[in-house]
Amino acid sequence: MLTGRILVAEDDPQQAKVLTLYLEREGHSVVVATDGLSALEEIRRRQPDLVLLDIMMPHLDGLDVCRVIRSESDIPIMMVTARSTEEDLLAGLDL
Repeated sequence: MLTGRILVAEDDPQQAKVLTLYLEREGHSVVVATDGLSALEEIRRRQPDLVLLDIMMPHLDGLDVCRVIRSESDIPIMMVTARSTEEDLLAGLDL
C-alpha cells in the first residue's frame, strides 16, 4: 500500500480530527495546520505529498494559501470547504 505525507489545513478541530483519523488509519502521515500562515510554514518545512485545504481559515484564507503554494510548488491540493456558491467554486478552479 502506498502511503504519503498529507497536510490537513483546517481550522475546525472536529473536521481536522475526523480527516486525520481516517487518513492515519489508511497508513498516511498527517500534519494539521489550523490557519493559513501555519499551513504555508508546514508546507515549506515538510513538503507534503498532498494538501487538504479549507477555504475559510484565519490569518490567510485557503484561496490565498493556494495562490502562494501554486507560485512555489506543484503539490496536489484538494479544497475541503463548506462554501458552495458558484463564485467560490470558480475561484478555486481558477487557481
